[in-house]
Amino acid sequence: MTENLQLNSDGKLKHFLTIEGLDKALLTEILDTAESFAGMSEQQVKKVPLLRGKTIVNLFFENSTRTRTTFELAAIRLSADVINMNIATSATSKGESLLDTIRNLEAMFVDMFVVRHATSGAAHFIAQHTAPHVSVINAGDGQHSHPTQAMLDMFTIRQIKKEFAPLRVAIIGDILHSRVARSQILALNTLGAAEIRVIAPKTLLPAHVETLGVNVFHNLTEGLKDIDVVIMLRLQKERMTSALLPSESEYFKCFGLTPAKLKIAKPDAIVMHPGPINRGVEIDTRVADGAQSVILQQVSNGIAVRMAVMSMAMQARGNG
Repeated sequence: MTENLQLNSDGKLKHFLTIEGLDKALLTEILDTAESFAGMSEQQVKKVPLLRGKTIVNLFFENSTRTRTTFELAAIRLSADVINMNIATSATSKGESLLDTIRNLEAMFVDMFVVRHATSGAAHFIAQHTAPHVSVINAGDGQHSHPTQAMLDMFTIRQIKKEFAPLRVAIIGDILHSRVARSQILALNTLGAAEIRVIAPKTLLPAHVETLGVNVFHNLTEGLKDIDVVIMLRLQKERMTSALLPSESEYFKCFGLTPAKLKIAKPDAIVMHPGPINRGVEIDTRVADGAQSVILQQVSNGIAVRMAVMSMAMQARGNG
């Protein structure tokens, strides 16, 4: 991934494909811009005219409810026109290549593609081949990257904890298949978190994961000590090509977050989850709905962060 593909000649965000290659100043600019949109959902008029007259196409080749809805709401609140492509009935499903689909949509003078795809690198491929006047936002590609999810998680952490420098963050669960975890680790390291731990069985960790700048734990009790932020991950059974766990009940027994295990972390630790939640598999309902959970706050923040990314990318297009 080259830095220049995401940035214009002035170093501004033109596409948002991955956290990789973006510096602390740019990530902070995304968080600050999101802050300016954060209170809008509670206002009587929930719109600003920043993207009036612009057309955004949601290209979701993978199923998604929450992510697509928050992208759509974000675009509507920026006053853009939004088209949700029905991939199941699109020309792509009839044999047309991805590139031909993109070319045809470009000919309709769209301004931005929001892309989710099961193949790692799909959003990058589209950004490489799309017309200069079109921005591409990655809404999750394969096991590679989910940058807007990572940034809404960073935004939520900053809202509550204020600074990243003193924080110890634990990411727990299916790291191997998680594009969210990779983006979170990159963002936390860039923003200067004191320590990032990954806690998982060996079968759910990528090879050489420590090279990402994390400390590795295989025991939840040991890994949660002195933690400020607990991020639980969903078991992505649809991506598992072989049996990586004895059973879900055994996994919950060893790595599921219960009220008793949460007490090992700091008393003011927050609990996060990018969703969708598998209650009783990776997290106990009493924790998911408990006082330390900020899971629904993450969902709300998704709109503000996606508004920030869309508006910044659109504003940067004029300078190539």
